[in-house]
Amino acid sequence: MVLLQRPHILLLLIDTHQFLQCWIAFGSANEEGQQQEEFSEELLVKPLPDHKLLAHFHFQSSAPPSTSNGCHHHLFPKAISQLVQKFRVKEMELSFTQGRWNYESWGGFDPISSSNAKPPGVELWAVFDVPQHHIDASWKNLTHTLSGLFCASINFLESTATYSTPEWSFPPASGNVRYGTLPCEAVCTENLTPWLKLLPCRDKAAIALLLDRPSLYRGFYHSQRLHLTSTESSSEGIDSGIILEQTLTVVLQPNSERAIEVHASEKHVQPSWSLSSIFGKQVSGRCVLAKSSSVYLLLDRGLVAELKFPNKENGKSAANGLTSENFWSNPSFELSVNPDRIFLEESSSHSKSLSILYMFQVEKYSESEPFDIGLMWKVPVAWLCQQTPLHASRFFMGSGNERGAIAISLKSTQFTEGFMSANSKDGSCELRVDVFQVVPWYVKVYFHSLRVFVDQQPRAVSDFIEKIHVSPSKDKMSPGVMEVVLKLPCRVNTAALTIEFDKGFLRIDEYPPDANQGFDIPSAIISFPNFHASMVFLEDDSLNRSPLLSKFQEKCPVMSYTEVLLVPLTTPDFSMPYNVITIKCTVFALYFGSLLNVLQRRVAEEERFLKAKAAKKTGRLPLLLSKLSAKLRGSGINQD
Repeated sequence: MVLLQRPHILLLLIDTHQFLQCWIAFGSANEEGQQQEEFSEELLVKPLPDHKLLAHFHFQSSAPPSTSNGCHHHLFPKAISQLVQKFRVKEMELSFTQGRWNYESWGGFDPISSSNAKPPGVELWAVFDVPQHHIDASWKNLTHTLSGLFCASINFLESTATYSTPEWSFPPASGNVRYGTLPCEAVCTENLTPWLKLLPCRDKAAIALLLDRPSLYRGFYHSQRLHLTSTESSSEGIDSGIILEQTLTVVLQPNSERAIEVHASEKHVQPSWSLSSIFGKQVSGRCVLAKSSSVYLLLDRGLVAELKFPNKENGKSAANGLTSENFWSNPSFELSVNPDRIFLEESSSHSKSLSILYMFQVEKYSESEPFDIGLMWKVPVAWLCQQTPLHASRFFMGSGNERGAIAISLKSTQFTEGFMSANSKDGSCELRVDVFQVVPWYVKVYFHSLRVFVDQQPRAVSDFIEKIHVSPSKDKMSPGVMEVVLKLPCRVNTAALTIEFDKGFLRIDEYPPDANQGFDIPSAIISFPNFHASMVFLEDDSLNRSPLLSKFQEKCPVMSYTEVLLVPLTTPDFSMPYNVITIKCTVFALYFGSLLNVLQRRVAEEERFLKAKAAKKTGRLPLLLSKLSAKLRGSGINQD
């Protein structure tokens, strides 16, 4: 009777019953074999030669095709799904970076440095699946959406003067790609918090719990990256959905007391560390929504070559003596937690030594028994990370506020010698280098002034440049783009490219608030298409289930970023407009004030007012006497 008297309650119960039936039907359909959303979290820790530690967080979310579950998502962030569907984004990468990757000390020939070492500030590139005449509009809308989503100034990239269209030198080169950077963009927690909100468990549990803000931002390098791939139709015509990859790469200094003492006392003694000493927290189990949760400790090839193991003392080579049993207990270091698995890298053509990967499964730990891996070094050890074939740097030449030159210097590394000996055929060997450089429109580059120097000697441009594409800048419309393919001999020691430019003039309203600091020129991208960084470990079922290790096995091109240049332009005296405005306002105030005073003043009324005021001051007796004298004068005139 109560329900019949209240029909709205009855309707609510009916709707709830129908919703539960649909929910159960949807869950049973998923159990019958449809694709489901998945999420995995992984952390890779790697010691670096200069007493620092690399921590690489990797989170991957995948969503099935939109036709399987409509617009509803359980794990995958809905904001990213809507962004992909609305703007038809085929592939996109966004990075926020603070600091610069040290290629000489931290390496450049590995999957982490090739894919996650980014230029300072914000870098964004996207590939659209739309017609050519709609790409610029999609790019503009995408920048505004990302700006609001990540609390950043990405919307500044909407102008055609701030982004470019690479032809073939940029890795995802195609006609539908757009590329833009903001070197002066500051990175702070306002950008990290929206990035963490895309995770199912955010930073409240599991590996993401280690993302402590003070620990991250006091590091030497910090880069948060978001890469998504949307494959609407594969080669077989099947929709494979969206894959979102979130990575956070930080380089930290172990801050334990023993680490400080070791760093100050002996150069080659590595500091001991643990997760709790670096991040101030421990891992208490995995995220309940994660399919897999693992922590890895990576010892790279150079470090493994310097470590001591039994077979090395017997005179055997490093490649022949490495087995998983040798590294369960090593006299050079000690682990606080026993690893669950140990993986050995397969033989590499670019290095004689192999990498060792320790795997720790976080699923078996809980709040009562948290996970906290630590590494304590027992003996001094020194090694070098594998570097890129050529070390790239960029700088300015010239002086004054009118003109100058940009120089890109390439210097050979120890890797070039090994490559030369392995690939030289009858003394002939070539090394291909791709250069991609974008300059703002106010730096007017003269592309005909391009010069090439090989081993400090000027050479003909046509002898070493195989291919070149130039897009001149237009004032306030588009930046200048230069794409160059160099063919250098493998025995080269140094090579350099120089190009001259003139400094343009800006309107006073086009200068930023800190105009005297200078203007940034984005980093140039140096890539080596003939070299691919990958780590292939021995086949195992766990490798196929790990998105991070699967990513390591992919062949990604070796590339590096140069420094961000700061060019000073002719800056006007911004105090002069203020002084002129102040003087003009003062003159106008005096002029108009006097003019209005004259126009509004009435002379007759003012005289009467003054007479009345004077009469009040003299009193009544003088007034009576004046009236009496006036009457007497009048009577005398009448008698005459």
